[in-house]
Amino acid sequence: MLGYMLNRLLILLLAYAYPAYECFKNVEKNKPDLELLRFWCQYWILIAAMTVWDPFGDSIIGWLPMYSEAKLAFCVYLWYPKTKGTKYVYDSWLKPYIQKHEPEIDRTLSELKTRAGDSASLYFQRVLSYSQTRAFDVLQIVMSQSIQRPPQGGAPMQTQAAAPYATEPSGNGDNGARNRLNKTGAGPAR
Repeated sequence: MLGYMLNRLLILLLAYAYPAYECFKNVEKNKPDLELLRFWCQYWILIAAMTVWDPFGDSIIGWLPMYSEAKLAFCVYLWYPKTKGTKYVYDSWLKPYIQKHEPEIDRTLSELKTRAGDSASLYFQRVLSYSQTRAFDVLQIVMSQSIQRPPQGGAPMQTQAAAPYATEPSGNGDNGARNRLNKTGAGPAR
């Protein structure tokens, strides 16, 4: 048995890289061969179907000996010109199955598109609402911090809450604040 990593590398090279390069060469020709383009389109449809099946197949029959090697051999069988594997598998298996179930597939895809659009719209609205709420919270925090800061470049201003404490005597015989209030007429007369 080949090692898992080596097998994955071979699948990437032989099932994806080489066929992609061959498809690229045909597409970039001055006059592409339409039959060859049809072949590569069918190949990529089969590879897409195989990729969708892969997680299920790996969990169900992946324990079989030589399963990974069989997948590799199947991919080579599909694109190898002498076997004509793509044409056989596509025309015999995939095409009849899809044609038989095409209305159901189209209906399901339409429903999924509608649900996806509705879900995307709902989540977008939720994200927008959450973002607005957080932006207002941040703005409130910034505004509250900017109001509490003393002005730059001078002695800090007294706030109204601190003013009553400035008029009370310190208790060590300093009656300066009381005397100032008495001179202005704002305090109790003695």
